[in-house]
Amino acid sequence: MLPLLVLLALPAAAHVLNTDLSKLSRTEIFWTYLQLGFTHIIPLGFDHILFIISLYILEPRLKPVLMQATAFTVAHSITLGLAMYGLISPPSAIIEPIIALSILFVAIENIIADKLNPWRLLVVFGFGLVHGMGFASALTGLGLPQKDYFGSLISFNVGVELGQVTVILLCWGLVGRWAAEKSWYKQRVVIPVSVVIGLVAAYWTVERVFFT
Repeated sequence: MLPLLVLLALPAAAHVLNTDLSKLSRTEIFWTYLQLGFTHIIPLGFDHILFIISLYILEPRLKPVLMQATAFTVAHSITLGLAMYGLISPPSAIIEPIIALSILFVAIENIIADKLNPWRLLVVFGFGLVHGMGFASALTGLGLPQKDYFGSLISFNVGVELGQVTVILLCWGLVGRWAAEKSWYKQRVVIPVSVVIGLVAAYWTVERVFFT
């Protein structure tokens, strides 16, 4: 687990779209942006992967984390749509450090909290609004096809959601399914993983504030 999280601290590669969208059908555009949304999480969205892992490990049952993921998706869909339609223009110099801080916040909460608090849904929704602005930065660089602007925006969101659910299911299969009910789960899983994630997020925060 530790080597994996260290690798996640490395800079992500950028999306590249080597396709003439004007020559694609609506169905082909849908699949193209679905794949872009998925790869924005896996494997390119290292920070978003850590955020989802942080949401999962405190309460490793599927229902609570899927509720959080749904709140996150609704929120990021709102700000992503507003940004892509030009209604808001969030500066990445502010958004990217806040994304890193959101990961740090959840990691710290995992360490100090004994159980999942009901108000975390509101916190996740708020952070989802910020993460959606981060998604917009990536999608703005790629652009959206004029022939199916709204459809490609929706398919990108669906791809992001599929990426998030994949991360959750992997966490459940690798850890939650067999370790969630163990008496040592908090000490041996939640705290060590949250400490590593918190350190990575703190590093990202400093890097994004002072060196980008």
